[in-house]
Amino acid sequence: MASSPTPLQSFLGGLTIPLPVHALMLLNGNVFGISGYVHRAVRGSVEALMGVTGLVLGGVAVGMLEGTGPSVSPLGLSQIILSGFLVGLGSKLANGCTSGHMICGIARFSVRSIAATATFFTTGVITARLVHVGLPATTLSDWTLGANGINILALQALPFLVAVGLYNFAPGVLKKEAPLQTNVNVIKAGSPPPRVESPRQHMASHETTISNLNVPNAPHTFLRGFAYLVTSFQFALALRLSNLTEARRVVSFLLLPVHKAFDSSLFFLAMGAMPLAILLYRYGRMDKKPRLGGLWTIPKGGKVDARLLLGAAIFGVGWGLGGVCPGPGLVNLGRAVASGIGLEQVSAWVGALVLGGLMV
Repeated sequence: MASSPTPLQSFLGGLTIPLPVHALMLLNGNVFGISGYVHRAVRGSVEALMGVTGLVLGGVAVGMLEGTGPSVSPLGLSQIILSGFLVGLGSKLANGCTSGHMICGIARFSVRSIAATATFFTTGVITARLVHVGLPATTLSDWTLGANGINILALQALPFLVAVGLYNFAPGVLKKEAPLQTNVNVIKAGSPPPRVESPRQHMASHETTISNLNVPNAPHTFLRGFAYLVTSFQFALALRLSNLTEARRVVSFLLLPVHKAFDSSLFFLAMGAMPLAILLYRYGRMDKKPRLGGLWTIPKGGKVDARLLLGAAIFGVGWGLGGVCPGPGLVNLGRAVASGIGLEQVSAWVGALVLGGLMV
């Protein structure tokens, strides 16, 4: 079946992708890295598990709304499993995938993420050209929002408003800093000299002041997990609206404009997502204190090493083979659960993704 580009759907979907990404950064101080969610969740991280759950539940909501599931892949089951395994292994080695490196990393102008994105895009293109060169030519572009585009766009308002509420009305986790006080004694003529404190007395009298200066940003555990759930749910809806969940569109994009099957939908997705992601990171980081407590863990840099490039290259091969990366894979799992369509293929891919990550 030929692919039909969806410029408007993909642009609007791309435009809404940075919103939950930025919300998670402000609320929890974390990068929205979906492969990291998967790899940490299988090792017991509750917050990461909530992120994975939000993506799957978003897919379930989409499946119930659309009444159908993900497109059935023409690949054999062994190729689907290989694709998932390579994506899992590569994303673990490279410490990121399309969400963490491309959306979040490039928004920070991270040299490490730019190198990873360039690498997995290159190997993705080469793989797609080798495996999917026989795809039929694309048809005319669909400039509408599709049968469910408006509903999916409107549904994003719910998790977005919840995230706004968490930011504005969540219980404060920062203790207010006590102002520094200096006791200046003015000695008047004829008055007795001030009492000189011993070192022990001096430390005791200033103990409260010193403890007030060490203000711990204690994590609000429940709300942090809830923030992962809510932002991931919205991200899942944005992915579906952008059509990044459709593997055929991804591999058709990776064939580049020189091929008759080229689908430009992902170009419009990037045009919607990247400028806004860059602006939000540059001008919307606030005070770098997570609203729900915990540490600010947004990377400041990192070296480009062989492990990064090897992992990104492996990831790109898996991505170019199956047309699926971790986020769309989890969303499609939810769609398959809700509709009963394509469940075997998607489950096999997600299982292989987990296994690939466990190899490192």
